[in-house]
Amino acid sequence: MSGVGGADALTIAAIADAQVQAARPAGPGVTVWLTGLSGAGKSTISYALADRLREEGRAVEVLDGDELREALSPGLGFSRADRDAHVGRVGYLARLLARNGVVALVPVIAPYEQTRAAVRAGHAADGTAYLEVHVATPVDECARRDVKGLYAKHAAGQISSLTGVDDPYEAPAEPDLRLDTTGSDLGADVETVYQMLSERGLL
Repeated sequence: MSGVGGADALTIAAIADAQVQAARPAGPGVTVWLTGLSGAGKSTISYALADRLREEGRAVEVLDGDELREALSPGLGFSRADRDAHVGRVGYLARLLARNGVVALVPVIAPYEQTRAAVRAGHAADGTAYLEVHVATPVDECARRDVKGLYAKHAAGQISSLTGVDDPYEAPAEPDLRLDTTGSDLGADVETVYQMLSERGLL
């Protein structure tokens, strides 16, 4: 897994410091990484959960994969090495936020088990809480939703290397929580993640 260079580390640290100053933590920090295919419901759950936690006075940041790729990894593509480097940077930012009392919600695909394990290990090394949620919505349902139009573009031959279609997605063997959002209620999904945080003493 690629490391974070000096300039990247300074940029990420500056972002983290700004977020910590913006909202005073009211409880322990934690990274909640929501992994799953495009269209699975990761971002939808994250933003709804963030709203609920902010209403309770928690410092929360949603680290959206598309936004962060543009901000932190503009020169990276979608090879395995580039995906790993991007996930490593996002994981580092999440860890900085979480260890300063922020709830960092990370709706990022992160398709490779080894890379996700490295992010978890980085959190464990400095005692920062980390939870993995597998949003396990099947690819057929994700393609039906096609929120970003990626599946249609792939079917038309306009793009390739779509995770879960012609590029690998290694589903977590033992996530802290597994959700399938097919036909589910958003409020119920948010409540499930919220209860997991509560049961772990992170609220």
